[in-house]
Amino acid sequence: METINKNPEAPAIEFRNVCLRFDDKPVLQNVSFTLYKGQMIVITGDSASGKSVLLHLAIGLLQPTSGHILINGLAIDDLRERELLQLRSNSMGIAFQEDTLFTGLSVFENAAYRLSEHQWDEEEMDRATMEILHFVGLEHDGEKLPEELSMGMRRRLEIARALVGWPAIMLFDEPTSGLDPINARLVLDLIIRARDIHHISSLHVTKEMHQIPYLANHYALQDSPETVAIQKGVLPGAPQLKVMLIEQGKVAFFGSDAEFETSTLPAVSQFKNPQGSSLVTAGFDQDPWKYVLKERNLLKERPFHL
Repeated sequence: METINKNPEAPAIEFRNVCLRFDDKPVLQNVSFTLYKGQMIVITGDSASGKSVLLHLAIGLLQPTSGHILINGLAIDDLRERELLQLRSNSMGIAFQEDTLFTGLSVFENAAYRLSEHQWDEEEMDRATMEILHFVGLEHDGEKLPEELSMGMRRRLEIARALVGWPAIMLFDEPTSGLDPINARLVLDLIIRARDIHHISSLHVTKEMHQIPYLANHYALQDSPETVAIQKGVLPGAPQLKVMLIEQGKVAFFGSDAEFETSTLPAVSQFKNPQGSSLVTAGFDQDPWKYVLKERNLLKERPFHL
């Protein structure tokens, strides 16, 4: 496959004073941040605060009104459309919040679509597609149509389609939206595995506060060539997870999960406690999986068979 030049030492993503306006209405204002290789940034904020728009800018589906966006050291506003397509094909994947599966294509064909669109060699495409279906636990469902899958399986297929070929950068737009607690946790564990085993840099958009400490304080460990376990703790030497709060198009907070949890900034307090309750951090600490998983004996660290 044809590639374009990139700087292997550069951060995965940089936003430099990025502004976006729609019909003179500000959507994002002076947004600056850096996503380093292998790092995860969790982006949170109220609905219509600009979170999803930020992802569309990062992958080049929108162009900023002003400022600069760099992917692997390349200023994407300087790239032609053909070069942007190459960059997405070689380096980036996005899992949209909406269901974007092709109903007339099989599970295998949906997972392979991005590689087929970018004209991968057929043998290499088949191998990569089976690998990613195995990764998300759909290796025995390749001939099924999306309508034959449960909602949780469909969401895993969405993630498989974005992760196929193991792009270096992944953008997740509320990937657990609408899922029950068990399937939501399975999806988060897949994202942790992609981050820690395949060293994927990621922007993860969510409004669910309980996901932040889970993503920050669990890591994937490959015990053997066939088994990966999700463990509680922080992977030694891994880049620190950061939290970004977007409020009305501006970065209202950027820091670690621990700093976010204890922050007394008005924007953080208001977001975590919109009703003005004295239990400011209740939504942040709440674990919706605890009792369900205990009943199903899934609370323990669970191995994944590759």
